[in-house]
Amino acid sequence: MINSPSKRQLIQAIGLSVAALMAPLAYAEPAAAIKPVSVEIITNQGAIVLALDPAKAPKTVANFLNYAKEGFYNGTIFHRVIPGFMIQGGGFTANFAQKPTNMPIANEANNGLANTRGTIAMARTSNPNSATSQFFINVADNDFLNYSSPTPQGAGY
Repeated sequence: MINSPSKRQLIQAIGLSVAALMAPLAYAEPAAAIKPVSVEIITNQGAIVLALDPAKAPKTVANFLNYAKEGFYNGTIFHRVIPGFMIQGGGFTANFAQKPTNMPIANEANNGLANTRGTIAMARTSNPNSATSQFFINVADNDFLNYSSPTPQGAGY
C-alpha cells in the first residue's frame, strides 16, 4: 500500500525545492563591478593622476576618454586657475585659441559624487547639458557645485 503525502508534506517539499533552487542565487558572486579608470595628465608642473568612475558617470567618462584618445588635450592649457577653488582646462591652446569640440553631453551630476578636493568634473555653461571637452579639478571642497535639484541652478557639476 502506497501512502499519498498530505498537503502539508507537499507544501514543505515544494518549499524546500524552491529554497534549493534559489540557494545558488543567494550565494552567487555579484557581477563584476565597473572599475575606475586611471588617466594621467602630464603638465609642465608634473603629472596629475585622475580616477574616473564609469559606473557613476558613464557618458562623462566616455566623453573624456574619447577626447583623450583623439589627442584633443595635447597642447591644451589650464586657462582658468583660481586659488582655493579650482583649475580648469581642456579647451584652449597655449595661444588661448579655443579648440572646436564635439557635441555636448548630458549632465550626470545626480550620481552621488561630490566636488571635494582633488576631484574632477566637467565644466559647462549655465545650461546643465552643455559640457564638451573642458574640465576642472577641485583644489578645495566645493559643495556648492554638487547636485541639489533638477533645476539649472541645482544641476551640479
